[in-house]
Amino acid sequence: MDEKEFDTINVIPFIDIMLVLLTIVLTTSTFIAQGTIPVELPRVTSNGQANALKSITVEIDRSGRLYLNSSCVSLSELERGVRSFSPLTPVVIRADREIALQMFVEVMDVIKNAGFNKLSLQTEVKL
Repeated sequence: MDEKEFDTINVIPFIDIMLVLLTIVLTTSTFIAQGTIPVELPRVTSNGQANALKSITVEIDRSGRLYLNSSCVSLSELERGVRSFSPLTPVVIRADREIALQMFVEVMDVIKNAGFNKLSLQTEVKL
């Protein structure tokens, strides 16, 4: 029995594996790009739970004016205003890039002292 050498390599199984991997990557990348998986959520008749899930928006404009949910407030009014919400409510801070750091730190201090732990800073992605 004489052994014969392989002149070529069968690449069809390799191509099959690569196509499966490509399908997986493309499928998961669409979920990442959209940010969520599209589902239709069930509806409830009670309105109480929907109010608890809303977020608080604190905005600081270029001149340093504060806004709590689009209403102009002072720092002391901000403190009273955030205390009227549950500490489990998420807080979003939208600050102009030109503001003084001290103003931003004071706003964060007020929010943290009120007991809020879900705090985020909204940014803009530069393309």
